[in-house]
Amino acid sequence: MGKPDIAHAAADRILVLDGAMGTMIQAEKPDEATYRGERFKDHPSDVGGNNELLSLTQPDMIRRIHVDFLEAGADILCTNTFGANAVSQADYGMSELSREMNVESVRLAREACEKKTAQDGKPRWVAGGIGPTNQTASISPDVNDPGYRAITFDDLAAAYGEAARGLIDGGADLLLIETIFDTLNAKAAIYAIESLRDEGVAVPPLMISGTITDRSGRTLTGQTPEAFWTSMCHARPFSIGLNCALGAGEMRQHVRTLSGVADTRISAYPNAGLPNEMGGYDETPEETAAHLGEWADSGLVNIVGGCCGTTPEHIAAIAKAVAGKAPRKIPEKVRRMRLSGLEMFEAGSAA
Repeated sequence: MGKPDIAHAAADRILVLDGAMGTMIQAEKPDEATYRGERFKDHPSDVGGNNELLSLTQPDMIRRIHVDFLEAGADILCTNTFGANAVSQADYGMSELSREMNVESVRLAREACEKKTAQDGKPRWVAGGIGPTNQTASISPDVNDPGYRAITFDDLAAAYGEAARGLIDGGADLLLIETIFDTLNAKAAIYAIESLRDEGVAVPPLMISGTITDRSGRTLTGQTPEAFWTSMCHARPFSIGLNCALGAGEMRQHVRTLSGVADTRISAYPNAGLPNEMGGYDETPEETAAHLGEWADSGLVNIVGGCCGTTPEHIAAIAKAVAGKAPRKIPEKVRRMRLSGLEMFEAGSAA
């Protein structure tokens, strides 16, 4: 018997994503030797901080983190692949490892899911995470040359395509384009994924998650949540949502706005509050869960979880807070012309 369709599960209940892989890795205090492992002990450049490399050199660590989040109540595990693309890995001289990192990271998450499901019979899913890379296609890194770009759309698409192919080959149930600060980067990722579909690759459902970078209510490149949705809706995503940058208290109004315009599921996984002076996160599991529980009561969300600073304790509290609460009802598609620049423009009337 195959795994239940995630769409059916999402119609029945609010699904729970896991928490912050980076936070959990930092808690392990890995040093340079830990990152390198035996395989890369002679690599010519420093690799400390390359969390995605740990899927190859310290698989037991990554598997253990996945298990902890499953024990906390996560329905969906995100792979350890936020920076597992050729563009980001170039900083470490490891671009050629992108595909392998993605394949192996899915394998580790799937092993954890299958073991837990064998114990209790509850289905779990693996979301292949695709981060934004460390480059932006819309903004010049040189203030003296506004027209300059450090990377091209085609280069981004090639990197995203390689990462997505690895995630699919590894067996991901979903693809998650996350922490989007530049919509053009996300467009490159969508283009790459659709190109795989054109090649005959069986592409799993697509989750899309942007990030509002500050209290202005806009992405780094200036879009409102409504404009962000309008820019992304052509991809027919399984879900659209927000993650990172803000704590739940600051994110709520933007989730509410997105919920009001999107004709698909809404995901939200905020940070554990805003970072403190030391870069840490102070919001307790109970505080974060209270916010997300209220969002569920208000009918705003279908998928919830945690980003920076969130631990298995946060996910356990979130899972408890949304248990038994109805998922947001997906509205009918609006039959009007919508255009997106920095803001959404809607014209016409219902057909």
